Amino acid sequence: MSDLIIAACDGAAKKNPGPAAWAWVVADAEGTPRRWAAGPLGHSTNNVAELTALAELLEATDPAVPLEVRMDSQYAMNAVTKWIASWKRNGWLTASKKPVANKDLVVRIDALLQGREVTFRHVAAHQVDGDHLNAIADVAASDAATTQEPAGTAHGALTIPEPRAERMTASRTPKKSATGAKATGAKATGAKKRTSGAVIKAKFPGRCHCQKPYAAGEKIAKNAHGWGHVECRETPEAADPRP
Repeated sequence: MSDLIIAACDGAAKKNPGPAAWAWVVADAEGTPRRWAAGPLGHSTNNVAELTALAELLEATDPAVPLEVRMDSQYAMNAVTKWIASWKRNGWLTASKKPVANKDLVVRIDALLQGREVTFRHVAAHQVDGDHLNAIADVAASDAATTQEPAGTAHGALTIPEPRAERMTASRTPKKSATGAKATGAKATGAKKRTSGAVIKAKFPGRCHCQKPYAAGEKIAKNAHGWGHVECRETPEAADPRP
């Protein structure tokens, strides 16, 4: 038995909210993809898709084997490693005394994390030199969101999804190691500066560094992390997107 499972998960929502789906890919200890799955969610949000992807991955892996989860969603990772402690203390209310969004999914993931060793790694999305497993999960989730059909190894798929080149963005910034967070609640991100750039219309759909997608034909701008929403090009690193 391998002493480590390496995996990635991702969610997608076209136009957010819109047609949504989740996906995960599992690799062996050497990082070679072995199996994957994707499932439709109907009309939903990107955050729901990201949390569902994580829950489905946890349910599909052996809890007795240490698991490394790679994901590009700051929201989903922080929700289950950082914010959940205060949400529990506050009776599942946010700091502004509002009910926690997507509580059922957060509770489901929290239960799945109990008694197992899980390490989270945040990775940048849509980078040519980025994480290959995350890129596979990304394209699988995007395809399932479009087709609204389940897919994957268990559904007879004989090949692993290939990341599409048009969805990837070459990074102009120096490579940095991905930040990790244990399921016990370690911080997962750091602040970064943004630079402005030209505004164009996107030829293909993609996802901004704020983790929300943009559609083909939508105006986007260049920033230090690639292409993204015009309003995100000069803003500081997105603060905790807690409801």
